Amino acid sequence: MKSLVVKRSIVIGGHKTSVSLEQAFWQAFKEIAILRNMSLSELAMTIDAKRNGNLSSAIRLFVLEFTRNQTEAARDATAARPANAA
Repeated sequence: MKSLVVKRSIVIGGHKTSVSLEQAFWQAFKEIAILRNMSLSELAMTIDAKRNGNLSSAIRLFVLEFTRNQTEAARDATAARPANAA
């Protein structure tokens, strides 16, 4: 699996900024934006408002947290099923 960093420009609050992410993070970021019916810029703006470090790192951590939450929800749903359910 390649982990090349891809640099892209995003407009946040009317200002153009560049974000450098590995391709897998760009793909996950796009998918999350689609799930939330948001543009990449809108989602980046919500992350930007809450971040402590640089934006690229904040997006990676956001994607990681989203993925962990999805995994936990799936695990909880599986655990809630009766043992004899298929």
